Amino acid sequence: MKMPRLVWLLIIGMAVNVTGASFIWPLNTIYIHNELGKSLSVAGIVLMLNSGASVAGNLMGGKMFDRFGGYLTVMTGILLAMISLVGMVLIHTWPWYPVWLILVGFGSGIVFPAIYAMAGVAWPEGGRRTFNAIYLAQNLGVAIGAAAGGFMADISFNLIFIANLLLFVVFFFIAIFGYREAGNLHKARKVAEVKDIVDKSRFHALLLICTAYCLCWIGYVQWQTTISSYTQTIGISLQQYSLLWALNGILIIVGQPLIRPFIRLIEDKIKTQIAVGIGIFIISFVVTSFAENFMMFVVGMVILTLGEMFVWPAVPTIANMLAPEGRVGTYQGIVNSTATLGRAIGPVAGGVIVDLFDMQMMFYAMIALLILSFVFVKIYDRKLT
Repeated sequence: MKMPRLVWLLIIGMAVNVTGASFIWPLNTIYIHNELGKSLSVAGIVLMLNSGASVAGNLMGGKMFDRFGGYLTVMTGILLAMISLVGMVLIHTWPWYPVWLILVGFGSGIVFPAIYAMAGVAWPEGGRRTFNAIYLAQNLGVAIGAAAGGFMADISFNLIFIANLLLFVVFFFIAIFGYREAGNLHKARKVAEVKDIVDKSRFHALLLICTAYCLCWIGYVQWQTTISSYTQTIGISLQQYSLLWALNGILIIVGQPLIRPFIRLIEDKIKTQIAVGIGIFIISFVVTSFAENFMMFVVGMVILTLGEMFVWPAVPTIANMLAPEGRVGTYQGIVNSTATLGRAIGPVAGGVIVDLFDMQMMFYAMIALLILSFVFVKIYDRKLT
């Protein structure tokens, strides 16, 4: 089954966008804590505000897609993010750095649900493959951006700000010339007209699966925040830490053939795919809680990556299946906003736990949250059967 041209352009745009963002997001906590001299708790609050702005952007982007279409939505988000990144290049001291992070979070947040919604509407017969392709593009960007970001940060953090801006400019041109046709993809209904056809049981199912998704992200984001800072205290360099994320992106791409037979075996059992992935997440945190050197963190990252390959593409697939006609963007916006909410809560929760107790307590807490997410996965579709 041939993938439509628009989906290919969405994949390329996502890869470019995430590559730029990946220059900086793995290093945010390190920059705020080590370069700007703020505590882990303060760093967590800044990242929470960034993610909170992204949540607002996700919800707005989803609604904009349903009302105005993908092209206008994506262009709006890109322009807002570019303005913020120009500010970040020019002034990245305290307190301006958090201001730019919040603004760029809002702009980028608008973009993501629109891309997912465009892909789902442009290639509905693709099913999980549609969203897995977007997911692979994201992780190609993570692999390239995270690896390069660590090396550039060793020279100057300003280099990663400039590189992020330049790649967003490239994304802008891809969107302006490639996404025009997406303007006619959305269902031209006003939100008020589709409210009556929303199946409440489907929306209830979406909220439950998104709760599990949020809990998973609270745990996952510790690798970008508390664990990143912890690696610095035990002598792991910025380059080595960045290579962990490069490994993450590479494994997601080269590991597809390894998990494909199992995915095909449970292709119609999306719920099982998520449950398996959460179980693997738990194993990763158990292993990493014993890590004292770089190789043990590599093992933990490999296991974590295997888990996310099952979970992350499955949730937007469920949202696309559950969405009523004319609400695809809104449902994808909710999915993206709950992931972002997890990324908002995670840094604060993890930072406070580490500041008050220690890293071991943080690992215990995250394992408990992941176990809780099993409950929501178990019951999310109960009213649909």
